[in-house]
This record gives sequence, C-alpha cells and structure tokens, in this order.
Amino acid sequence: MESTTKKPSVFLLLLVLLVSSSVVAVVVDGLEESRLAAAAGAAARSRRKKGEGSGGGGGALRFGRKVKGEFKILQIADMHYADGRDTPCEDVLPGQMPTCSDLNTTAFIYRMLRAENPDLLVFTGDNIYGFDSTDSAKSMDMAFAPAIALKLPWAAVLGNHDQEGTLSREGVMHHIVGMAHTLSRVNPAGMKIDGFGNYNLMVNGEEGSSLANKSVLNLYFLDSGDYSTVPAIPGYGWIKPSQQVWFQQTSSRLQKEYMSKPEAQKDPAPALMYFHIPLPEFGDFDASNFTGVKQEGISSASINSGFFPTLVEAGDVKAVFIGHDHVNDFCGKLIDIELCYAGGFGYHAYGKAGWSRRARVVSAYLEKTVDGGWGGVKSIKTWKRLDDEYLSTIDTQVLWNKGSIEAQKLSDDD
Repeated sequence: MESTTKKPSVFLLLLVLLVSSSVVAVVVDGLEESRLAAAAGAAARSRRKKGEGSGGGGGALRFGRKVKGEFKILQIADMHYADGRDTPCEDVLPGQMPTCSDLNTTAFIYRMLRAENPDLLVFTGDNIYGFDSTDSAKSMDMAFAPAIALKLPWAAVLGNHDQEGTLSREGVMHHIVGMAHTLSRVNPAGMKIDGFGNYNLMVNGEEGSSLANKSVLNLYFLDSGDYSTVPAIPGYGWIKPSQQVWFQQTSSRLQKEYMSKPEAQKDPAPALMYFHIPLPEFGDFDASNFTGVKQEGISSASINSGFFPTLVEAGDVKAVFIGHDHVNDFCGKLIDIELCYAGGFGYHAYGKAGWSRRARVVSAYLEKTVDGGWGGVKSIKTWKRLDDEYLSTIDTQVLWNKGSIEAQKLSDDD
C-alpha cells in the first residue's frame, strides 16, 4: 500500500491501493467519497490569484527549480473525466470493473506526480467527456484537482469531447483559465484567431546563469478543433490559417529575441508543441520507423491544412505531442520533427483491456558552459510510464540532441 505525501489536508486521507489486477483503486478512510469529491472540487475552484502564472514566461517557468539543469513535463492525454465515483471504466478486464471509476484516473495522476515530480503538467485534450458529465465545470474541477492540490504549474488544451456537456467550447476554456495554478490562456491578446486555447509558454534558463532572463525552451499550445464545420468536409477539425499565422509570428519573435543581445545565441531555442488531434503526417509511419505501438488508425482531419510544412519552415519545433487515438503511443521522426502520441490515460476513455493506461514524460537538459555554468538546451528525452504495479518505464528515447544539429552543420559546410 502506498500513501500520499505532503498533500493538503483535504487529501491526507486519500490512499492508493495496488490491487492484484494492477488497476489502482482509491480508498478513503473516515471520509465519505462524496465529501472527498466536494473537497477536491473546492480546491480546484479556487481562482487564480492576480498575477499568478504569467503565460508569456516572465520567470513563471524556469530550468533547475527541482533538478539542476533540467525541466520535466508530464503529458496526460484523454482523461475523459465525467462524474467521479459514479462513472464506470471502459475496456478493463472483467475483474477490474466492480471497483473501477474516474477515481482510478485521479489515483494514476497522483502516482505519476509522486514518481516523476514534474516542473509542468500538460493536459492535451478530452480532459472531460461531456456526454457523460452532468456538470462540465464540476467534472473539470475533479479532473484537474491533483495539480491544484499539489500547487503544480499546469497547462491544458481542448480535445473534441470537452465541449459536449453543459459548457460551450469557449466556456470550457474560460473555466480552465480561471483555475488556480494554471498557465493556460484562452487566446493571444489583441489577435483574432480560430479556436480557444492558443498560447505559448517560455521556460527561462537556470537562475544565476547568463541565460536566466532568456527563454531557452519554448512551448506552444494549440486548439486543434473538434469537428469540421464545412458540410463538404466530414470528420474532425484542423488547425486553421489564423492559428498558423499566430504560430509563425510568435516563433519568429522568439527566435529573434533568443539570437539578439544581450547574450545573443547562434541558433534558435528548441520548442515543443502540444495539441489534441493528430496531423495527417502521423500516418506516415510504420513499425520500421517509430518507437512504441500503433494499434488503431490515425484519426486526423480528412484534409491536410499544411501545418506540418509550416512547422518545418519555422525550424524551432523539435517535437509535437498529441492524444486522441488512445491505443497509439508511438514517436516517429519526420523531417527532423518527432511526432509523438501519449497513449490513453483515463479509465473512462476507450482503451484495450490488459493494455495499461499510460502517460508520456519529456525532459529537457541544459548544457554546461566552458566556465562551468549553465547554457542552453543540450538534449530532449522522452519515456512513458504505465499504470501497472511498478509504474513501469518504457520506450526511453532521445528526441533531439544539439550535438547532432551541430554535426549536420559541419557536414553541410564541407
């Protein structure tokens, strides 16, 4: 039996029990589940304090706050949260069904946070499952409660199911933005843009280093839409031209800032991107050129809006992370950009019985300068964790390495 550590008082009685089925069950001693849910909701509804979490960077995120020279992100995809204890699990083994609910998803979040201690928690859409939620706001309060209870910085984007309950897509994003400790934003100020939840975050260099006031790692978040609004084009939504323009402008500005004085750098800072629905290019891989598994088709939009070439042209994005297709969890490289699924996290989401729910971790590491200080990002690595008895780590791989880029430049100069 594992017990939570350093939890706020409302969660002191939350215990995580590993049952023989390898599914995590939540056990509450001396506190009714309804009271626990209410306490979790109260924690989640605490509004963001004025000035908390400036989404444009401003020192809100920084390397080395937990481990020197490192910045770690935990990605959670497709929680499909609904009504907590009253919401049953999908696609688990028969012996797991009687005690399995949304609370298993909550328990998995706590296990991951204890194991990985991330600097940032990113939720990549279908955070709630609107059709089965009686109150979308309450579902979100429960879904995001662990991040808020532990006072972790977190960010979220929307999937195609978040708005199918009692709140509109805009309403869902506004609710998220008002929650405590989130760095999420509805949209860039002063710009007309499609969707809700298009924003960027900056991660500054190590405190006291020459790059302490520069963003050495940039994070982009986009609304990949829900469903097509064009009658002649069926299926899922896609990233629109206005969003691509915003990305191009933001990327250009960030690259210019990083490569300008003071402390001008030779190359752009690397960037990572998060959204929900896969680009059509995710379909370009097979078992010979990816790490992980592909167990279902690529459910992208039925048209290609050309966003991947835009990313290639910009040059700073090294990896894209998505959800949506729950039993795919692979990473594959296409034209120097890694395209990565997280794998399904939530127990109310469809999955595959006997195939563990999972989460993706990404960690960036700084290089050491000749004088022993901290410089820019040296490498970016990823791995996945399974919700099994051991929280098994699988498929560790390097996504990007600065040395390989420098070697390529030398080769090109020859």
